[in-house]
Amino acid sequence: MVACAGGALLVCAIAFDRRWLDRHFLPSFYWSRERCVLVASGARAAAAALGLALAVPARARIARWFAGAMGPALATALAVVLAVGAAEWALRRVHLRAREEQPEDQEPCRRADPWLGWRFVPARAGHQTVEGRVIEYAFDAAGYRVRHAGEAVDPERPTILFTGESIMVGHELTWNESVPAQVEALLGIQSANMAVHGFASDQAYLRLQAELPRFPRPAAAVTLFMPALFDRNLDDDRPHLGPGLVWLPPERRWRLAAIAGLVVPYRREETIELGVRMTREVLRATVELARERGAAPLIVVPQFGPEEPAERALRRRILDEPGLPYVWVQIDPSWRMDGSLHPDARAARAIALAVAGRLREVLDPSPRP
Repeated sequence: MVACAGGALLVCAIAFDRRWLDRHFLPSFYWSRERCVLVASGARAAAAALGLALAVPARARIARWFAGAMGPALATALAVVLAVGAAEWALRRVHLRAREEQPEDQEPCRRADPWLGWRFVPARAGHQTVEGRVIEYAFDAAGYRVRHAGEAVDPERPTILFTGESIMVGHELTWNESVPAQVEALLGIQSANMAVHGFASDQAYLRLQAELPRFPRPAAAVTLFMPALFDRNLDDDRPHLGPGLVWLPPERRWRLAAIAGLVVPYRREETIELGVRMTREVLRATVELARERGAAPLIVVPQFGPEEPAERALRRRILDEPGLPYVWVQIDPSWRMDGSLHPDARAARAIALAVAGRLREVLDPSPRP
């Protein structure tokens, strides 16, 4: 048995190579591919070393210990099983947030929403100190981020609607530094920033679907997609859309398995394929929804540093193959906030310039000299 365990570890060390890693671990917003490969290589080396030790020099010694201490070994195994059961029982009696859900007292404050999962608390202003600057997050009665408390987006004016997650919200940036505010200044068209931290593509679509009817003259609808954030589109621990854009409640699973998934973000190939199809369907529906209301649709795709092969494959499959309108923006990888790694003011400016440039062509198609 000890030799079999060692052999199994050796097989895993051989089988879990770079190709296996690329198939089951998606691009990460926080970890570079080189870092992921380095960690995986270290884990493979450790598994190989342990497997060799179990299969050859330590096999007889461990076997003799088990033979002489069968009673304590069985007691230990039983204790482990009981501990796992007790931990699962305890976790089921406390609220376990979805993977992208944050504590409600963290700025900008969010609250639970049965349809979207969560949303910003409307009609309030919160503050966060970032690198010595006090950042104000102000929201109007509809939950859109605005310049200052007391201001509000006017639905009757021509408006560019922005959906997405924290990058579009302008995390750790002032209102004037955020992408929607800069596009508003560049084009002279009011922006409505309805993005919410932690949103996946389907949540952003549901938000746009609910809010777009409030605007009789929408000029454009801009949403954000990043291959490095694609992984959150696969989450089902929150309200989500299934095939055919059918709304589904959160899936209830073993709590310990959910925690393990946070530590090791392994994804089955079938899950990834379903996520690709669903993301493509959601973004296509976003584009069609905007066009039905006479708004110009646009998907912005920020890319920090060189595009990895896995990121390129996702972008092409999700955006290029169905022919969705998008603008790809390559950004200096150093233009990120310390700690959170969100875009800094320079990166937000680059994104805003790309969005404004593309919308200027669409909204004013007259030829230029």
